[in-house]
Amino acid sequence: MSTAIHQAGQQQSAPMQDTSATQTELNPAHIMQTATAFWASKVLLTAVEFDLFTTLDHDAMTAEQLGTKLGIHPRGQYDFFDSLVASGFLQRDGDGPDGKYQNTADTNAFLNKNSPMYIGGMPEMLNSRLFGFWNNLGDALKTAQPQSEIKHNGKPMFEELYADNVRLGQFLDAMTGFQAINFQLLGEKFNFKEYKSVSDIGGALGLLSRTIACQHPHLNFNTFDLPPVAPLAQQHVDDAGLSERINVVAGDFFVDEFPEADVITMGNILHDWNLEKKKILIKKAYAALPEGGAFIAIENLIDDARRENLFGMLMSLNMLIEFGDAFDYTGENFREWCSEAGFTRFDIINLAGPTSAAIAYK
Repeated sequence: MSTAIHQAGQQQSAPMQDTSATQTELNPAHIMQTATAFWASKVLLTAVEFDLFTTLDHDAMTAEQLGTKLGIHPRGQYDFFDSLVASGFLQRDGDGPDGKYQNTADTNAFLNKNSPMYIGGMPEMLNSRLFGFWNNLGDALKTAQPQSEIKHNGKPMFEELYADNVRLGQFLDAMTGFQAINFQLLGEKFNFKEYKSVSDIGGALGLLSRTIACQHPHLNFNTFDLPPVAPLAQQHVDDAGLSERINVVAGDFFVDEFPEADVITMGNILHDWNLEKKKILIKKAYAALPEGGAFIAIENLIDDARRENLFGMLMSLNMLIEFGDAFDYTGENFREWCSEAGFTRFDIINLAGPTSAAIAYK
């Protein structure tokens, strides 16, 4: 009996020794880094909220000087500013009280309001709206119900936004800055020389039209969005001196026909809707195009195997939180839906980071 017990003990002990050996190679760092990632995110978002990068501009300041300008209590100054240094959003010359903080090249370009490349509208919206909503991701996963404004007051996100000019302006600025580099790259990488006209559906402030119009002087544009957006878009078009080539059209893309053009574009539009409405928009794009025309969707396309584009999948979860039944999609999904509408040829152009242009030809 004792021999059998002893042998059984030997048989059981071997796996434990192997596990112990394996444990020496394990590292929880990635788990903890991700689990606490909201700390680092909130530091950056708060820096944008405080307009820290615009305050610094091209200057250099000590912690005391910068803290005084921003109204930050001495207790938090060094922890806050040095966290931004350690995460690569500020640089510091020297240590201690005499150390001076400066913007990095990236933060001075993209998070300084004095820069024409400012994209801070998106971090502003993430901070003021989405940061709190994401705390309810678990509820969204269990119920498939939105966790945004509609949960609290019964109004859909867009209805709520478009009823408040300040929030609408913030949202449109966020979308504009977020897409700027992608529109620039689309103008460089897609062969617009074969076409004469473009209709940008859901064009917001007309940034796609303004950007590509400067790159391709032979093109004429329609930028199409809801009536509250039209005067804001018109102001940006007029300021750019492009009113003769860009026509601002007010309408509802689920109610009104799209302005006909050789190319139909949508920047982060399809992912806002459920499958039924996605297909409606695709069919309307097909109807507005001539033979040989192109439909271009600029989105954070998820890779077909769903293993690589983390941002695209997180954006899809964000659509769950925002709208419930909206979602991001893969290139394969896009080809399938566009084929149903009658499109016959497809292409994908990689843009900046996780963003791509999905193209369907009529």
